[in-house]
Amino acid sequence: MTAINTEEAMRAMRKAAILSALVSVPLLWNVNLAWAQTGTAAEAKAMLEKAVSALKANEADALAKFPKTDGGFRDRDLYVYCFNTADGKFTAHVNPALMGTDIRALKDQKTGAPLGQQIFDAVKEGSFATLSYNFPKPGGTEPAPKEAFVTKIGNQGCGVGYYK
Repeated sequence: MTAINTEEAMRAMRKAAILSALVSVPLLWNVNLAWAQTGTAAEAKAMLEKAVSALKANEADALAKFPKTDGGFRDRDLYVYCFNTADGKFTAHVNPALMGTDIRALKDQKTGAPLGQQIFDAVKEGSFATLSYNFPKPGGTEPAPKEAFVTKIGNQGCGVGYYK
């Protein structure tokens, strides 16, 4: 009788292990899919609207928060970038290498068009402009179609882009 109970217990444990594995696969799949998803146009615009409010409330605090992963202004591939409208120098960007460089030097990664100059010229106080360009996705090197909403808040030009 003991052998049967042990064998039944082993079968039950194997079933539980298999069931557990089958249940966890979709959960892992969803985590990976969530990581791979990109932000939408509506989410990018909402993030820029939130950034505008933050800049109006406290510019220095907002500029410090924008590049941080826990600052509330990064979601998947969406992030806020800003530059000083007097000299074009980046004041907030997720890529620290761009900080202090002139946005006007940026080129479209596929066509070579003067992307940075276009962004610099497009920012206007109180309205959002939309620009299309090509830029590599995070972790990639191939240029991909991207669009950005840009605006001016005081002496800051800011934008949030999303991949199409």
